[in-house]
Amino acid sequence: MWLNILWMIAGIALVLWGADRLTDGAVAIAERMHMSQIVIGLTIVAMGTSMPEFFVSLLSALKSTPDMAVGNVLGSNIFNSLLIVGCAALVAPMTILKSTVKRDIPFAFVASWMLLMLCLDRHLSRIDAGVLFAMFLLYMYFTLKGAKQEPDESEEAQKNYSLPKSIFFLLLGLGCLVFGSNLFVDSATVIAKSMGVSDAVIGLTIIAGGTSMPELATSVVSARKGQSGIAIGNVLGSNVFNILMILGITGLISPMQLKGITNLDLSMLIISMVMLWLFSRTKYTIARWEGALLTVVFLGYMSYLVAGA
Repeated sequence: MWLNILWMIAGIALVLWGADRLTDGAVAIAERMHMSQIVIGLTIVAMGTSMPEFFVSLLSALKSTPDMAVGNVLGSNIFNSLLIVGCAALVAPMTILKSTVKRDIPFAFVASWMLLMLCLDRHLSRIDAGVLFAMFLLYMYFTLKGAKQEPDESEEAQKNYSLPKSIFFLLLGLGCLVFGSNLFVDSATVIAKSMGVSDAVIGLTIIAGGTSMPELATSVVSARKGQSGIAIGNVLGSNVFNILMILGITGLISPMQLKGITNLDLSMLIISMVMLWLFSRTKYTIARWEGALLTVVFLGYMSYLVAGA
């Protein structure tokens, strides 16, 4: 038990350090490519920080624990929208671009709503997964198509790294994030299993929290550095990647029957996105008090899950 706790702490430390390197590399690449930070957050950073969720969900589905696979995605998205945005806003109020409120947040909401509809029959078939993955390809097309058309509206150039150094920092950060989060998840899962907690609850809480550590660290570090475009873009991009890419690919490889995932869990996914959308529309800023409210709602939901475990 104590050894697993030490591995959890080591994993968190590695994730935090990796998030710092990844943020620096991503900002430098964004500036060199004349792409806005929101686009980099929606694509490169989001894909990188979603890798832990991808590997955990894929392996869970292949090992016949679909509740853990879907619970990981649901829990991670709720974690992203409530706790990560909440903590980032508490560190520094987040400025939201109008294009993010009008396009990116609605798309993430639609992806969440589609997952809710597809999971109502407690089954995620290959056809369902194909629909999700087709939407992911469409999302990437429109995001990258608009990458050169949206100048960064909020931040000035801050990094002067060479391109090789920027790529090195990006890859080093991603590697530390993936390895550190996996270290955390493995040790946390062993502890939870020894306590007799169900696959669904493990996926919604411990694994979701562990695999979302990269997003949490990256968004908080970005917010602290005044790069709110990467912070919010990372959250929205990760939410879309988690649902459309991860469950799309995982479901195509291995269709899933859901048992422990409840309608409340699916509803919380929608509620978290609605709250994020509403707060983003108020002066296009998520204030500290709004961040605090998001955090309180998340803690309330986690308390409910833990109490029922």
